[in-house]
Amino acid sequence: MDFLIGLFEFALSRQGRVFGAVAEHTWYVVSVLVSAAFIAVVTGVLTRRNQLAKELSLSIASVFLTIPSLALFVIFIPLVGLGFVPSFIALLLYSLLPILRNTITGLDGIDTGVLESAKGMGLSPIQVLTRVQLPLAWPVILAGVRVSSMLIVGLAALATLVAGGGLGDFIKEGLARLPLPNSLESIWLGTLLCLILAVIIDLILQALRVATISKGIR
Repeated sequence: MDFLIGLFEFALSRQGRVFGAVAEHTWYVVSVLVSAAFIAVVTGVLTRRNQLAKELSLSIASVFLTIPSLALFVIFIPLVGLGFVPSFIALLLYSLLPILRNTITGLDGIDTGVLESAKGMGLSPIQVLTRVQLPLAWPVILAGVRVSSMLIVGLAALATLVAGGGLGDFIKEGLARLPLPNSLESIWLGTLLCLILAVIIDLILQALRVATISKGIR
């Protein structure tokens, strides 16, 4: 109990830093997630008719996950320097695969009879894509977005190692000061805020799922 009280007091004494770190971390998640979703969905749409292109795009996205996370953040420093940019690039590369894989899976899973019916109604290829294929694939795509969002929340804590800010600042400072006073509080604060942010983002995406997907498709 004393530790929890100390943790609460530690957080209150650093309200400004806490709000700033939460804002930075949230910006990482939102900006990376929107960018990754756009790139992955566009790639999935462009490669949907070519099996080789689909396999190649999935292979490239998979390769990024084999690179150690710390190394992926660091290798871009000679090219773009420290701060937000190398962190954004690393997080973007890590978050592509779940969304891309689910986009391809969702588009491939649509019954050909549905597509033929849409064409028989006189819909153009673009109309079939926007009115039939993407809406039917959306639940699967959104599931990939949720997976990527959880990856980003956790990995964004590493941005502190390249001066990218975020909630990882508290964790890094706590680890650097062990076993001095308030070091554990700093680690716990950064970790708990990451967990809370992950839950909030997942709830938002779950609400988006309910709002954008009809009961028949769910």
